[in-house]
Amino acid sequence: MLTQPFADAIAAAEEIIKGAPHIRTEQDLAEGYDYLGASIRAAVQMSWAFERDHPFFVTSTGPYTKMGLDNPDTLYWHANLRPDADYVVTGTRGTTRDLSFQVLNGNYSPTEVPGGETAFDDRSIDIAADGTYELTLGPGTGGRNHIQLAADSTMLAVREVYGDWANEKAGTVRIRRVDTAGTAPPAITTDLMAKRYEVAGKMLVSRLKTFLAFPEWFYLNLPVNTMTEPRRTPGGLSTQFSSVGHYDLTDDQVMILTVPKSDAPYQGFQLGSMWYLSLDYINHQTSLNADQATVDPDGMIRLVISERDPGLANWIERTGHDRAYLQFRWQRLSRELKPEDGPTVELVSFDELPDRLPYYQEARITPQDWKARIAARQAAVAERMLG
Repeated sequence: MLTQPFADAIAAAEEIIKGAPHIRTEQDLAEGYDYLGASIRAAVQMSWAFERDHPFFVTSTGPYTKMGLDNPDTLYWHANLRPDADYVVTGTRGTTRDLSFQVLNGNYSPTEVPGGETAFDDRSIDIAADGTYELTLGPGTGGRNHIQLAADSTMLAVREVYGDWANEKAGTVRIRRVDTAGTAPPAITTDLMAKRYEVAGKMLVSRLKTFLAFPEWFYLNLPVNTMTEPRRTPGGLSTQFSSVGHYDLTDDQVMILTVPKSDAPYQGFQLGSMWYLSLDYINHQTSLNADQATVDPDGMIRLVISERDPGLANWIERTGHDRAYLQFRWQRLSRELKPEDGPTVELVSFDELPDRLPYYQEARITPQDWKARIAARQAAVAERMLG
């Protein structure tokens, strides 16, 4: 069977899911099988999108094909490259909080993160008054809007980051290879289809192994129920910082994260499952950015992570997860972040909350208002997915 390598890879991937060391509950396993289904979809999409001679941008991750602790506030795109070819990227700058570009060298694997020496946001390029821009990529040198490709360059990643989900609008981005523009790729063959199914299988297994290994590098070696000081995001942009951690809580315990509202254009927080994926951020408030969060009169954002509903605007829902990853991001920075820019962590019992939050009464929210918040999230994500 032509598809047998992919079928074998799915069976191997299921064994990886079943053997994941963090599985303790039926919910853990069920979420693993959901992750497997999404990863199968993503592997097929990625294999069929692997086109370097007639490239196009494809969604790298989203609400239903999650990976790598995806940021709920971000649209992810990528296009494949040949390092010896010349490309032109054209687009329009939307109204999102951040737009960034990154050329990756190599691939994600269970042992390494691909290099990303060429990484910048749109402040580094010339954009016309009407919001349009043009970038060139190739092995040669060029001016301000040119990216010189290294000998091992493989991919161009583009990220758009939202602050206000309801009102900000994404831009557009397109890519063409200069010497193949106006031509068509060769007709498909059974050999090509066999190769694509084989590649999809390899991508599937590698994807699962890689992103189960990531937390060991960056999270699980940290003391539980703590968060790091802000630090440059590994493998990311120089203008991005992050603070990470992981929790292990009982249903009576509450984690309070207190962080200053930053002067960074983007500041966001999210939970991630032990599968290293964002939790359901559409139907639950498992993430909040600085635009969405309630800021206390003293300039601090206080996030309350708990299983039980505390009736607070900044409640971060655990959705049944006794353990999860914690992640703050600051993007489009103009300065180095200091320890005091990062979060402090406090563990309290649920009943202690009124006494431990200095602006507890001001932070209260009615069930009707909470329902409206969730409805707004659902509507905004649906609109965003429609483009």
